Amino acid sequence: MRTITQKNELRNALSEARANKASIGLVPTMGNLHAGHIKLVQAAKASTDCVVSSIFVNPLQFGANEDLDAYPRTLEADKNKLTAVGCDFLFAPGVDQLYGSNLDQQSLIHVPGLSAGFCGSSRPGHFDGVATIVNKLLNIVQPQQAFFGLKDYQQFLVIKKMVSDLALAVEIVGVETRRTESGLALSSRNNYLSTEQLQTAALIYRCLTDTAAAIEGGNREYLKLESSAKLKLEDAGIKPDYFSICNSTSLQLAQADESHFVILAAGYIGASRLIDNIRFEISA
Repeated sequence: MRTITQKNELRNALSEARANKASIGLVPTMGNLHAGHIKLVQAAKASTDCVVSSIFVNPLQFGANEDLDAYPRTLEADKNKLTAVGCDFLFAPGVDQLYGSNLDQQSLIHVPGLSAGFCGSSRPGHFDGVATIVNKLLNIVQPQQAFFGLKDYQQFLVIKKMVSDLALAVEIVGVETRRTESGLALSSRNNYLSTEQLQTAALIYRCLTDTAAAIEGGNREYLKLESSAKLKLEDAGIKPDYFSICNSTSLQLAQADESHFVILAAGYIGASRLIDNIRFEISA
């Protein structure tokens, strides 16, 4: 695997790959890689000839009181993991390489609608930062496909809309969430949790699956189901941010005749904010 820190060097290297008719896949990450990230790289390896993984802790998607400085940076360990699964290029730029010297004067990409609620409400400006950095990476790498985990489902839809709206020539591929045996979605923020807190955190997925099962069984009292799940989380020591039953395409709150669902959940265990979701369909 070749590690590159300069965008022009990466562009030149990928020009050589394209000259050899290689298809290119991109896996954007913020590092501190776990098995979920590796699953993305493996999906990219299965679909494209040349895989680029990026590691960049993006300051634009962190709020003023969030964990930018504390976010774990494990570059050497990440390199070993990427090498082991056959990643071709690691793009690991510094902030200046992507944003220049004045971060406050950056042009931003705003994706209306899908970015407004849920994590968009709880983390103002977050999705502008996500859309901006993903757009930059897509422009630098120019892949045929880019791979994103479906744990961040709202992010996935925001990126798909941005790509469609801006007519970018790339396919956005969603990869299913990797979980522990308890059902807990893998996340870099799990590293902040104690053994006991990790056990508690698994309740988020159990509440998602229980709520989905109730809907599949005919329960359409969505507000009551949401309230019940929030109470279960609170009783276990998880502070809910949201627990919402929605249409899986629009993220609008589900209607009585809904057939395509996503249940979105976010909650705090201590200072750590975890998110998860479950998607399913029923016969309307």
